[in-house]
Amino acid sequence: MSEVFAFGVGHANYSATGKVLDCFFAQPVIHPDKDFVAVVNRFPNGTSEITTDAAAAANQATGGRLFPDALLEADQPLVVVKLATDGAITDTAQAYLKLHLLSHRLTLPNTLNLDGIFAHLPNLAWTSQGPVELESLTEQILKSRLQGRHLEVMSLDKFPKMVNYVMPTGVRIADASRIRLGAYLGEGTTVMHEGFVNFNAGAMGPNMVEGRISQGVIIDSDTDLGGSSSTMGTLSGGGEITIRIGKSCLIGANAGTGIPLGDRCTIEAGLYITAGTVVTVQDEDGKTLQNIKARDLAGASDLLFIRNSQTGQVLCRTNRQAIALNKNLHAHN
Repeated sequence: MSEVFAFGVGHANYSATGKVLDCFFAQPVIHPDKDFVAVVNRFPNGTSEITTDAAAAANQATGGRLFPDALLEADQPLVVVKLATDGAITDTAQAYLKLHLLSHRLTLPNTLNLDGIFAHLPNLAWTSQGPVELESLTEQILKSRLQGRHLEVMSLDKFPKMVNYVMPTGVRIADASRIRLGAYLGEGTTVMHEGFVNFNAGAMGPNMVEGRISQGVIIDSDTDLGGSSSTMGTLSGGGEITIRIGKSCLIGANAGTGIPLGDRCTIEAGLYITAGTVVTVQDEDGKTLQNIKARDLAGASDLLFIRNSQTGQVLCRTNRQAIALNKNLHAHN
């Protein structure tokens, strides 16, 4: 019996020329068990199509674990993606399956091979009537107006907003347009209006997010990102360092970090720490120990980053007090 890495049966939207625009996988599966594999091995590796009748038979054989029965009401063949291994992405449906795996919390950010994702995600107009190819947008707007309807265009992007595909339990999102499909939001996460979570990034929960979680960045439980704070991702600037912020940290308003942080770290408001920032390390009595680059503190715990208000000198002191978040903010039952 051949191994299966991930599997999904979904519904696709197509362009007039038959190009796949997006895919919706209500019940994606990763590392399926032996009984499940016995059923999905009926399908070829890669991406294929299946009639609703054949899909119904396969779904019944798995006890309804492939997809919700409502999907059988589709008036077109369903899309099947079977990945034997976690290889590079080779088509749009595979890209969408992997993004769903992340937002369904079936795998963590930075654990999937996302090579090829940008090449296989078309840049689309995301509208009140679904995805539209950019070259067809003007025609679609005119057609809607002539029918007495208004076509609302929310964005022009490769990634749609997550909540149109996946709604994780136990989260609160003030502005859904700021959470891309492929984001990971753990139980108890609150993302306020200015918070942003990119694909392949996430908050383990519970967290208060009022800043930016860039691609590849993970913040651990009980960590707070203050208003307009930022975390440096790996997409811009050619950076290869993955930023992870540990438990019970606080990144102050308008602050940010370009280095990983351990647990119980604080960066004061307005201070951005990059790998090359010169930091004066002090003991608890304020005595200077050494001047180093911030990269030498990467991943360390119990650090407090502040500035000398008169000289602007960046200081790092031991921080023995963890940041306590308001538990009432993370109860989303």
